[in-house]
Amino acid sequence: MLMSNVTTAHARDLHTFLVLLAAGLLLLPASLVQAASEPPVRGQGGMVVSTHYAAAEAGARILNEGGNAIDAAVATAFAVGVAQPFSAGVGGGAFALVRLEDGTIRALDARETAPAGATPTMYTDPGVPKRASVVGPLAVATPSFVPGMIALLEAHGTMPLSQVLAPAIELARDGLVIGRYHARMAGFMRTRFPEAVFPETWRIQFTPFDAANMRGETIVQADLAKSLDLLARRGVGVFQDGVVGQAMVAEVQKRGGLLTLEDLVNYEPKWREPVMGTYRGLRVASFPPPSSGGAVLVQALNVLEGYPLSEMRMGSAPAMHLVTEAMKLAFADRAAFMGDSDFVDVPIKRLVSKSYAEAQRGRMNAETATVISGPGSIPEDAGTTHLSVTDSAGRAVALTMTINTPYGSGITVPGTGVVLNNEMDDFATAKNTPNSYGLIDTRGSNLPAAGKRPLSSMTPTIIDRDGELFMVTGSPGGPRIITTTLLTILNVVDWKMDAKAAASAPRYHHQWDPNKLRVEPELADEVVSALEAKGHVVERSSRHWSAAEVIVVDSATGYHFGGSDPRSDGAAVGVDATRP
Repeated sequence: MLMSNVTTAHARDLHTFLVLLAAGLLLLPASLVQAASEPPVRGQGGMVVSTHYAAAEAGARILNEGGNAIDAAVATAFAVGVAQPFSAGVGGGAFALVRLEDGTIRALDARETAPAGATPTMYTDPGVPKRASVVGPLAVATPSFVPGMIALLEAHGTMPLSQVLAPAIELARDGLVIGRYHARMAGFMRTRFPEAVFPETWRIQFTPFDAANMRGETIVQADLAKSLDLLARRGVGVFQDGVVGQAMVAEVQKRGGLLTLEDLVNYEPKWREPVMGTYRGLRVASFPPPSSGGAVLVQALNVLEGYPLSEMRMGSAPAMHLVTEAMKLAFADRAAFMGDSDFVDVPIKRLVSKSYAEAQRGRMNAETATVISGPGSIPEDAGTTHLSVTDSAGRAVALTMTINTPYGSGITVPGTGVVLNNEMDDFATAKNTPNSYGLIDTRGSNLPAAGKRPLSSMTPTIIDRDGELFMVTGSPGGPRIITTTLLTILNVVDWKMDAKAAASAPRYHHQWDPNKLRVEPELADEVVSALEAKGHVVERSSRHWSAAEVIVVDSATGYHFGGSDPRSDGAAVGVDATRP
């Protein structure tokens, strides 16, 4: 049964979506079809949606204890780092987009930085191992998650650090049952990290479990619990020049890496101006450089605003064609113009302007695929895991955090339980050279440099309608973060889906280079054929991707509706108590 706040038109469009699924025109595995048909979770006092159920419960616990959305987001983020050590944690970094009670949007950049010893040629110099940016000590950027979360809590939270850390400490100390997503990641990645080279990661993450039968087992991370407990009692210095920071530096340097205590002590989170735009009358706020996500997202939305998507069937070839062309145009600009705005000039205002979108539409053909040879011509004038949190006062947090690829650099620091990131691979190792996600840098804007933040695709996004909080969304998934987030917005705004259906719907992705439209495995043959007839090179993925975490707020009733992506081990947890 549909929720009471869903309009007749909304219900009809959602019904059409489910009918198309049942008819095989939008094929998905049975588990995803069932998830799409389930109503979203409802709460009136707030909502927490995360890629892991235990982390969502941790955030809801904080809301129930009287915390606000910022308190709950920090608690959820630390808990995710425990529950999903393969994708996030204290050895990585994060971006947090925050909506305050008065509607103000703030963007906290807690992105890792290159160590002071980094150089633009550090991965192309003679004798450097081929995969040094991906695996091992040279892949480690300065961890920034801990100072970032403390800065967020101190600026806009209401609770002490010890209180918001309590759920994460309990999860690490007491253990938690691992789900299918976690089991799949661990089972796969243990084949990529030799036990002799990464003994601590094996001891904690892999060895206790049979790779073929990991689901249902319990993972205990006692060393990580001790590190988090020290942080709760002593503060951020523990992860700078304190015992955990010293251990991180010692392990990286022993292995031949660049990280120093000075890198840890000198790291500073930065508050930045968010990327702002509009889409069909809604205010869209997303993340600025060093993330490319906000600019690419808003540019794509601006382009698509010129087309009547709601009159097209969601998942049809005509609709997918237009969305794909917008993706291509925006990703071409990403490759040319994006980098750390502290080091390079990123023309954000021009990229996200409506006039630029109009010019970009002029490069599209509504019927056939175009070859985008390069970025648009911008005139000179005289830019993983995700969680979404809301509270009853209109505050919201969209927070995306990462250690980059699964289990990061592969290094777990002995005695601490900290899995170190491999965020240096988000830099370009050289111009026009793809990174692990196939992303390229055509102009050298994203080459490594001391203290520089690598370009990201993380796209935490908050949307308002008529001055009221309307939607919070985001996802993990490398460059597919941007397109997944884009699709969740289109699903809700143009195709009137609820939060759960929007997070569950089929996915597709184009990042300009390579010139391939990637689709999830079950897209119907007739849709693929129609897209190919339009000139698209369609590649069926062998897997599903991303993990959208969506909240939609109905300002008329005050209800918050949460949808967690069934592709993950996530959950939406609502809070019913109304708070001032």
